[in-house]
Amino acid sequence: MVVTRKPGLFSRGDSRVLLLLAFASIYIIWGSTYLAIRYAVETIPPLITAGARHLGAGAVLMAWALARGYRPDRRELRSSLVLGILFFFIGHGTLHWAEQIVPSGLAALLVATEAMWVALLGAVFFRQKLNLANLVGLVLGLVGVMLLTIGQGTSAQSASLLGVIVILLGTVSWSLGMLYSTRATLPSDPLARAAMPLLVGAVLLLTTAGFTGEFRGLQVANVTAKSALGLLYLIVFGSIVAFTAYTWLLERVAPNVIVTHTYVNPVVAVWLGWAWAGEAMSPRTTLAAILVVVAVILMSFNGMEQSAQEARGEQSEEAA
Repeated sequence: MVVTRKPGLFSRGDSRVLLLLAFASIYIIWGSTYLAIRYAVETIPPLITAGARHLGAGAVLMAWALARGYRPDRRELRSSLVLGILFFFIGHGTLHWAEQIVPSGLAALLVATEAMWVALLGAVFFRQKLNLANLVGLVLGLVGVMLLTIGQGTSAQSASLLGVIVILLGTVSWSLGMLYSTRATLPSDPLARAAMPLLVGAVLLLTTAGFTGEFRGLQVANVTAKSALGLLYLIVFGSIVAFTAYTWLLERVAPNVIVTHTYVNPVVAVWLGWAWAGEAMSPRTTLAAILVVVAVILMSFNGMEQSAQEARGEQSEEAA
């Protein structure tokens, strides 16, 4: 990510504490959003849910950034447009739609394959190297995905199979966005960096909702308190808190380290789905979950090594 550093919301002295808080946000909060999405889309159409979620969060963050003196330039707008499409219009639009027919725990496990796609796409498009651990992780991850999709093609579950495919497409899109963000010119202000892609995604999602007839089908009187609270949670915690932390981390930490949230998120999501929504975990799904989590850990090794090397380099520069 091409960013000109300047004094702002986060000071260098607070970086260690902020790193811990930022990782806690994307580990725990994002793990809980899968169940919140499931509750929200029960009575609110999925594209409206996703669009309203990102519009509310993006508007709050952008207003704050503008009040702090931020003003966007053309390159930042262009980069934010690309991220808004990859992260939110495709990445989140597909997830919200699919959770109408896919359990929240299964959705989280499928999104956990993000680390695989980041590594694969990085190797194909950016010549990033894969080590033996990455290759083993890739194989385990693919086996895990196969186990998750086995039996989804029967007549009673064909819709669930479609949901699985749609989530995987959205996960690939999000992974492309992660790689793009490390090379794009994005706002140096962390609030604007989170807000602009959110607003782009919201506009595209709500426009698409209009074309597909979701607004005509929305019955406000039929929206349950559970769905409304789910949407509110997604706006405040899933988008404002967690995505701000995520974009801040993208500036400071290698992508393969950031995607370690994908082996904590499914654990949180599966537990919440079981405890709160009565979602069952079959032996096959449990095995697939273990394979996916192990695969993500193995796929993250390069990023961890790179981040450690960069940290040692920064410490050497400070000592000098």
